Parts: sequence; structure tokens; C-alpha cells
Amino acid sequence: MSDLILLGTRKGTIIFDRINADWRPRPIAHAGIPVCYAARDPRDGTLWASLDHGHWGPKLSRSRDDGATWADLTSLKYPQGARYIVKYLPTPDFNPESPSSQPEYANASLLKIWNIAFGSAKQPGRLYAGTIPGGLFVSNDDGDNWELNKPLWNHPSRGGDLFAGDATSENQWNGTPASIDYGIFEPGIHSIIVNPHNQNHLYVAVSTAGVIESTNSGQTWQSRSRGMLNDYMPDPESEWGHDPHFVTSCKEQPEHLWQQNHCGIFYSDNGAKSWKKVSIPELGVNFGFAIAADAHDGHTAWVVPASADSARMAIDGGIFVARTSDGGQTWQTFRTGLPQHNAYDIVLRHGLDVSGDYLCFGTTTGNVYLSEDRGETWQCLGSNFPPIYSVRFG
Repeated sequence: MSDLILLGTRKGTIIFDRINADWRPRPIAHAGIPVCYAARDPRDGTLWASLDHGHWGPKLSRSRDDGATWADLTSLKYPQGARYIVKYLPTPDFNPESPSSQPEYANASLLKIWNIAFGSAKQPGRLYAGTIPGGLFVSNDDGDNWELNKPLWNHPSRGGDLFAGDATSENQWNGTPASIDYGIFEPGIHSIIVNPHNQNHLYVAVSTAGVIESTNSGQTWQSRSRGMLNDYMPDPESEWGHDPHFVTSCKEQPEHLWQQNHCGIFYSDNGAKSWKKVSIPELGVNFGFAIAADAHDGHTAWVVPASADSARMAIDGGIFVARTSDGGQTWQTFRTGLPQHNAYDIVLRHGLDVSGDYLCFGTTTGNVYLSEDRGETWQCLGSNFPPIYSVRFG
């Protein structure tokens, strides 16, 4: 159980400290700057925040004194020659067979640092960052220097090595509305999983492409979307084009993975070799963004469901949390302490976290809720915060 909660919000970083039985927020850090993601490195306690500064662009900020002071780092940069195939939203007259539908290329520039992940205990200084447009960056010196993972960037699912010339394969990575603030629609990496038992074993999840795995520290990558269903594609079982909203795993049993997907909730108990849809729509347990997995029991996970695309808010005006303890075969729903009338909240993909028996989530309407009994009852820690992008125990 952690004594710290970090919030990344529309107007800065907010840290809660657990003092005796109370959780107390500190004065806001990075005041006025959108913070996409904030987390603590479990290896050395360093705090990290991903800033989405409207004027200076995306940056990382680091604190080595528990948040007393922060230092912004030199921004990640795509190397010269990094290109990708631009994907536009389909229009009524879109024709993939016409010459105008042939690949159009764009030079990559950093639009958003969407999340941060930490290497294993045997990898001091190793950090990962997922970006829009679809880059995985790696640092081996605690964030002072970063390098683009080119095997993933040059993957055949993206058109091949565009550093060397034009596309040699079809681009299967589509865009995500998460970058819509910029007036664009580009792919993004929002989930990075490092196997705590094998530092060379990685997963990333891409909106919109799917789940991708490396077993050799990012030298090669392969799709891991078998069993996932995308009900708005011509081929729902296609290998590519899936939209996982967030993917996570059980720390002690990393072969158990969970994802909240645009098209439902999916679970794997074999290291993502295959997935099974475990939604129960009649309970409202289907659409949403965030999902959290128990650290010890791979069969246990939590979601905060929402109504689907047309509304994207709490279902029927009430917030509830759902928990499964049997790999998604059954779900329990919990509402005690959560508003059940006139609630318009939604929880974004990084907005839910678990630590022991404690769970916490934050909403787009600035509400923060905490449970101390594995999600069965809840208390509100505050209801006047900025819109919340991420919640992480420290």
C-alpha cells in the first residue's frame, strides 16, 4: 500500500500524501500546464511528469527530492529522416484504389509524450516513453538522453523502413482522437509493459493498431492481437487495426494481461498469445478506457465503465466500479460512495490505479475517488480539481 498518489491534470501535477488516516493534497506543481501522465519510479523514488505545454511543446519534468523541486529535461526528438504515413479519417469519397489514396508521408515531430514506463530493477536508468505519433523512446541514463526504437518505428505494419525510402508494405497503424487538440489524427503508444521477471520482454499498445510484443529488448516485434475483435472493421478479427484503450498486466503473474478496448474488455492468461472478450454488456461492463490488474492475482481486475461512443459519460448518470476475480467470467459492481444521479464523469485510460487493497480514480470533471477495500466502497478526496488525465500510486 502506497502513501502517495500522483495526479496528472489539465492544469498541473497534484500529489496527495497519506498522513495518518487522511489523504492531503499538496500545492499544485507545473501550475497551468497540462500533465498527460505523472508517476514515481519504484526503483529510486524519482517523480516524473509528462508536460503538454501549449507554447513550448511536450517535455518531461523530473523531481529527485519527492516533488519539492522539478527540473524540465531536453525534449525527446525524432531523428532526422524519421517519417511516417499520414492516415486521415475516412471520408465519403475515400477510395483506397485511387492514385490520390496512395501513401502520403510526414516528417515526424513530437506531439505528445503519452506515458512513461520504468525498466526492471536490474536496469538502473532505463526508461521508456510512448509518444504521438507512435514512437517508443528509450533512455539508459535516467532520462538525460533518449533514442527512438527504430525496429518498431520501421515495422512492416507501418510501411517498413521509411528512412531508406518509400513504403514497402501497407501501413496498418491508424490515428487516435487523443491528439485531436492539434487538429490531427495520428497513432499513439499509450501502454508500455516491462515484464518484471524478464527485462527483455516488452509489450506496447497502440491506438490504433493493437498489442505488440518484443522478447529481445525491442530488437524485433510481433503482433499479439489474436482473439481481439473490432466490430467496426470489415474483418473484426484482423491482425491489425485494433483500438486497445489501455493494457496492463499482473506484476507477479505477468502472463495475465488485461485490456479495456474500444470494443470491450479483453483478457489473456497466456502472455497475449491469445485474448478472450470478457465483457458483460447487460451489467454495463463493456466500454471504457481505464483498467487495473491486481499485483498478485492475475485473475483479478477492475474497470470504471462508461457509456459508449455517442455519449462517453457515466452510464445512466451514475458511476460504478466493476471487479472480476475469475478472469472475467463474472463481474461484481460497486456503487457505495459514488454519485448515482446527474454524474457526467468519465475516467481516461491512465485515470485508475491499484496498490494493495487501495484503488483510486480521477475523472474528467475533476473528482477523485479512493477505495480502501478493493473497490467495494468509496470516498471522495475532492471535487474541484482540474480534469484528470492520470492517477498513479507512488
